[in-house]
Amino acid sequence: MKRYTPLNYIGRNKPVWCAGCGDYGVLTALFNAFSQKEIDAKNVAIISGIGCSGRLPDFIKAYGFHGAHGRALPIAIGVKVANPSLNVFVVGGDGDGLSIGAGHFPHAARKNIDMTYILMDNSLFGMTKGQFSPTSPCKFESGSSPYGTLEEPMNPIVLSLIYGSTFVARGYSGPSKLNDLINLIREAMEHKGFSFIHVLSPCITYNRVVTFQSLNAQVVDIDEKHEITDRNEALALALREEKLSVGLFYKITKPTFNEKLVAMSEKCGKHGLDIEGLYTKFT
Repeated sequence: MKRYTPLNYIGRNKPVWCAGCGDYGVLTALFNAFSQKEIDAKNVAIISGIGCSGRLPDFIKAYGFHGAHGRALPIAIGVKVANPSLNVFVVGGDGDGLSIGAGHFPHAARKNIDMTYILMDNSLFGMTKGQFSPTSPCKFESGSSPYGTLEEPMNPIVLSLIYGSTFVARGYSGPSKLNDLINLIREAMEHKGFSFIHVLSPCITYNRVVTFQSLNAQVVDIDEKHEITDRNEALALALREEKLSVGLFYKITKPTFNEKLVAMSEKCGKHGLDIEGLYTKFT
């Protein structure tokens, strides 16, 4: 029987992120989660958009697709529908997923596609030298906002809960919480449905506000008494502003999109394809 270690998933291309980037923690967590699940790399597909996070599929020995800006989710939906046996992951940044790609997030969640979406949040556009993003703090100063931003930041956990995700969690790529992030990814892989993990992943080059030091002081574990099937309780927890809770906010079971698709196909097959009947019904 083959034994899997994190080394089995290291791709041929070495990471090109800045030394100390939070994204290394996400990559390490994926290597470890895959090895703990003893999953064959040929059964994994990782889809990304554009940005520093978008480079991640290049560094993993698995199927990968580096797609267009903000379009990782619809590409991943196509992959999963075409081949339901694959473990499909989407990786993207806050700019990619909550700005240009924001329109795809609610539809992937409400369909309950059986895949895992990891949003690697560094609170700015890192690849293009630090412009403010949808999760930048209000008054955040950057090259694109020299006098500070005017907008309030978006809350990815709240959005995901409202959109209908059946698994919602937050992790942190800092060393102190790396094992917890591995556990969250592993649990997300076991979940049948759309699992969303918001990962706090600092940019050490352009972000002087949201840093490992600031996050170390803000991050707290979710209380063990938290009821993960209560969406209102999860929303209240996500809206806490004084601390950043990490762990599993919400988890329920619902039929997945592929399961509904199979049921519909069986129904069509049972009665045959009645084109004339459909034409009469809808005209």
